[in-house]
Amino acid sequence: MNGASREAHAAARERLEALTDSSSVDAGQLAEQLAAVTEFLDREVALRRVLTDPVQSGEARAELATRLLTGHVDGPALDLVTGMVRARWSRSRDLVDSVEELAASADLTKAQQGNTLDDVEDELFRFGRIVQSSAALRAALTDRAASTEAKSELLHSLLGGRANPVTERLVVRLVTRPRGRSLEAGLEAMSKLAAARRDRAVAVVTSAVPLTDGQKQRLGAALAKLYGRQMHLNLDVDPTVLGGISVRVGEEVIDGTITERLAEASRRLTG
Repeated sequence: MNGASREAHAAARERLEALTDSSSVDAGQLAEQLAAVTEFLDREVALRRVLTDPVQSGEARAELATRLLTGHVDGPALDLVTGMVRARWSRSRDLVDSVEELAASADLTKAQQGNTLDDVEDELFRFGRIVQSSAALRAALTDRAASTEAKSELLHSLLGGRANPVTERLVVRLVTRPRGRSLEAGLEAMSKLAAARRDRAVAVVTSAVPLTDGQKQRLGAALAKLYGRQMHLNLDVDPTVLGGISVRVGEEVIDGTITERLAEASRRLTG
């Protein structure tokens, strides 16, 4: 997001934090209602253009949103969405993207309140690795001909009772309402959003064998010192790297694997 949309989204995030700080607001229920608003606005393209039309006053847009949503969402969700509609947005799609992210943030807040945010981060990462390793599963989850109900049932059979309920809800929404994103991109975005709740960056660490607790602690401390913030380590074991570790933080890769060293030596010999 840029310009006006970025400012509007930042204000909405602050309002969400204020709402979920209240013990009277159920963050999980708020997440479900914001997800429903996301689906509604994503489907009604003409309406979301009206709700972000700069020619109309913010109050007029908020009154329209109130008429449309009253009886469908509770007070906290209604207050949050009408406040967002009053703001200026650079693109109508940015409003939908913002509501969708707030829905995910509310669910992650629910996990944090229950002291299970770390579990959700790890489960999202592991599920992404499972999808990457199974072409059949990925095909089933991204098949446009398959119904939403069929995909939801498949995910429940995979995650129900095994993963945190927040993880299952996030994954189900990503699969059944992709909104043009790849499943992998959606999972990575959710992982980053979860890490951001603790002001942590995500480091994807690939090693030939599982790291010991001591190695994980030392690596986490070294990365925190290097990047100036705490790190959440997503750990992946890949025997093909032969030895050493590879660390990816955002777009930056620190590769210390034997495979990469051999490849570099080969490039030098052939270069």
